[in-house]
Amino acid sequence: MEPGFALGSRAFAAGCALQAYDTVGSTNAEAMGLAREGRGPVWVVARAQTSGRGRRGRAWSTGRGNLAASFGVTLGVPPSTAATLGFVAGLALEQALRAVAPSLGQPTTRPELKWPNDVVVDGAKLAGILLEADVSTPGRVNVVVGIGVNVASAPEGLPYPAASLRGRGDDATAEQLFVALTDAFAAWFETWDEGRGFAQVRKGWMARAAGLGSEVSVDLGGRVARGVFEKIDDEGRLVLRAPDGTSVAIAAGEVHFGTAATVRE
Repeated sequence: MEPGFALGSRAFAAGCALQAYDTVGSTNAEAMGLAREGRGPVWVVARAQTSGRGRRGRAWSTGRGNLAASFGVTLGVPPSTAATLGFVAGLALEQALRAVAPSLGQPTTRPELKWPNDVVVDGAKLAGILLEADVSTPGRVNVVVGIGVNVASAPEGLPYPAASLRGRGDDATAEQLFVALTDAFAAWFETWDEGRGFAQVRKGWMARAAGLGSEVSVDLGGRVARGVFEKIDDEGRLVLRAPDGTSVAIAAGEVHFGTAATVRE
């Protein structure tokens, strides 16, 4: 095990295992392999990630100094319930970021959770979350929650603003953030309780939601839905109030704030 990364005390007490690497292709792939072997709950973390994945199959690498971590577990719940673990991860990450980064501790600069899987600050993406699931055994689902955080640097050349902790003046390390993240995740995972506590998770998530109550446009991969972001429902879907007054529930899409006619890829 590469020295430096460690679980928080609450994560350790919850029975989580840890696999830490200097460099790995994909923490999600490693965590999924361990979950399939029945070795979850487990955290996989690396100093650098060379073959990570983002949403919609996009390639994603993690440079040194940033955080690439994945949580893997096998659950006896439907895949739709397992998918709500993304909200657990968002809440845990927001809490961990505030714990280690002084610049994010003020009400005006607190991180916000952007549906379905980003953490933003001042409109710029600071972190992303990717869930993957495997239902190879009837009645059981292997779930991996991948988390990437711009700690030391933010990628360049993206079609949206990105930020890093260091760029904001915070000197927190990936190792410090990881400890706080594993403990916060353990607490929210316990609250979630295999989906039985999602109502409380949902309430906490909406209290930190970016764009709640405002006009948004959602790229649905071929068409665009527009309306006022009203809430997330009990399945984790984004609910819009469309211009004609009807409610529209969206299970997946790329959210953009405002009502511009063109939605960027």
